[in-house]
Parts: sequence; structure tokens; C-alpha cells
Amino acid sequence: MGVTLGLGGNGDVVMSSRPGRVTGPVLAPTSAAVDGALIIAFPNCPRTPTERPIMATAFEDRSPSLSNREDFAELSRRVREDGLLGRRTGYYAVKIALSVAALGAVAVFVVLVGNSWWVLAAAVALAFVLTQLGFIGHDAGHRQICTRRRHNDLIGLVVANLFAGFSFGWWLNKHNRHHAHTQRLDKDPDLVPGALVYTPDQARARGWVGREFARTQVLMLVPLLFLEALNLHVASAISLSRRRDRGALVESGLLVLHVMLFFVAPFFLLSPLRAVGFILVTQALFGFYLGVSFITNHVGMPTLVGTDELGFLRRQVLTSRNLSGPSFSGFMFGGLDTQIEHHLFPSMPRANLRRARTLVRPFCDERRIHYAEQSPWRAWREVLVHLRCAGTGRPISVID
Repeated sequence: MGVTLGLGGNGDVVMSSRPGRVTGPVLAPTSAAVDGALIIAFPNCPRTPTERPIMATAFEDRSPSLSNREDFAELSRRVREDGLLGRRTGYYAVKIALSVAALGAVAVFVVLVGNSWWVLAAAVALAFVLTQLGFIGHDAGHRQICTRRRHNDLIGLVVANLFAGFSFGWWLNKHNRHHAHTQRLDKDPDLVPGALVYTPDQARARGWVGREFARTQVLMLVPLLFLEALNLHVASAISLSRRRDRGALVESGLLVLHVMLFFVAPFFLLSPLRAVGFILVTQALFGFYLGVSFITNHVGMPTLVGTDELGFLRRQVLTSRNLSGPSFSGFMFGGLDTQIEHHLFPSMPRANLRRARTLVRPFCDERRIHYAEQSPWRAWREVLVHLRCAGTGRPISVID
């Protein structure tokens, strides 16, 4: 039995158990079963159209599992033949050296300007550098940098715990579960409700105060992003406090050094007021930059609530979103703008992801698999629409 996904003529998501492609318009104001297809409509919360509106995938006459395995095997073969999974040691050596040098330059600037409000300019620069180092930690967690796991872990511990100030071990465990269960409501840790809710059911399950906050979460998103660094620090501390292994001691020691360097040292160089301002600006912009870079990856894409027939290739492509833009955007977003390719090949070095896109996108077109790529502004709009729908109890895009 095949599974077909598509957008009807009114922008509704259509899913059918019959092989083939949705070819005609499907008009339905609400969720309903029409001629064997599940129509999911959003009458009060229209889904923002993407630049590539057709979302369809077909298995023809083959079994879904066989088709999925063969398709991904073929794509993997093309990627390997182009050498895109090989390590880019020189690229990362230069990138890490420049990032650490930039961190040192910010420190020297703070010392030179002394007890001056110019340190706030240094705080802005520091937030940018810390985020870039965080991206390197992300790459190390996926074993993109070095061949040996130990070397990747060492880089990850230094840039995440010592420089960025969050637990590499805690983040890696959480992030690996996200990659294994992307957009699956009961398994993806990134869909666990916290300050934000991602589904109407999560909003309804809250108390009165929580439901009222969820209704306004779309307005609170930007302020909350400024607190993302604080969230990472606190979550890391809580996680490490529950561990008793040797690795936890190493991570805790590095986090203590981070606190001394980034939270205590400013008070020895600056007046208390300027030191507090320096820390607040750094942490707020650091969290905001990280949050902006990650939130468009999956929020607003369909969530999975039951199906296991999609397979790895279709599951990762249909639930991820790329951002369009020049090559420079890859630097600004740490390679996360090519989220589809990253989820298909997590160990692929960041420098190769854009080249992989030239293979993945036409491959998906050949198999009629919806490939979502949007401008950052359009992606942000869809994120806001999704959060508004989830917070107010309106339908969201799902694959059942």
C-alpha cells in the first residue's frame, strides 16, 4: 500500500493510502475523509504557502519500505561518489583558529577600552563569536570535524562547555534523539512543551495561566529568544547535577571555568553597572542569535503522529526546511540553512552541504518528494503562523 501526500487546490494537506499523486483541487473547509483521502484543513488559520507548494510523494507499485530503502541508498551512492562525506580538516582548522582568534581579540579590546561603555560594543561582538563557536560544537557533536570520535568530543567539550557555557554531553544526547525522531510528537525532545507549545493538545493540557500564555506565545517569541542562553545554562547545570560519572566532573569543571571567565572576570575589569550591562548584552544576543538560527529548521513543518511508512528519506525531507540565500548565509546560520541535507547526512561537513543540495533537491523532484526551501522571512512567517495556531488551539499540519 502506498502513501501519497499533497496540497489540495485550497492549500489543504491531502494524504491518501492509494498510490499516485494528487492531481486535482480538493475543496474542504475542515478536516474530513473524502473518497479515501484524509483532508486536513485550516479554515481559521491558513497555512502560509511555500515557494514550492506541491507536497507529494508516491511509492508507485513497490512496497513503501522497499522504495524508501532503495531511494535513500541511491541518493547516498551519489553523495559518496561526489566525495561529500569526506572530512574537511583544513576548513575546520582555519575556522576554529579564526573563531578562537576573534574571541581573543574581543578580550583584548575589553582590556584596552577599560571601564568604558564601549564594552557594550565588545559584548555584541562576543555574542556573535560565541554563537559561531556554538555552531562548531554542533558540528563536532555530529563527528563532522575529525575522523576519530575522541577528537570530536574534545573539540565539542572546549567550545561548548568552556566557551559557550552549556553541557556538550547533555546537548548531544538531546540532539541525537531529535535527529532520530524528527517531528515525532511522542519522541522528539524539541517538541516537548516548555515556554512554548507546538500543538493544540499541548496548549489544552495546560492550566488556565498556561493556556492564556500560549494564546500570546506568538507575541512572546522574540523576548523568549533573548533568554535562550540562560535556558541552556540552567538546563546544563540541572543535567550535570544528576550525573555522577567522570565525564560529568570534566564538564562541570569546564563550566566553572566558563563562569569565571564570562561572569566573574568582567567585575574585575569594569564597574559593577558596566559589568552587569556587558554580561546581559552578551547573553541576550547570544541566545537570540542561537534561537533565530535554529527555530526555522522544523517549526511550522508537518508533525508526525502515527505513520511509520514514510521511511528515513521522506521523513527527514518532509519535516525539515531549508533557507534560501547566498553562500554567506551558510556562514551566518552555521550551515543550518541547509537543514534537509544536514538531516539526511548528519556527519557531512558543513562546507559540503550546499554542494549536496544540488544533488538532493533534483533527486526529491524526481520522486515527487516535497522539498521545502524558503527565504528566512517567509520561514519566520510560517513559524509565527504555526505558533499562533498551536497556542490558540487551531489545527496544525500533521502527517498521520
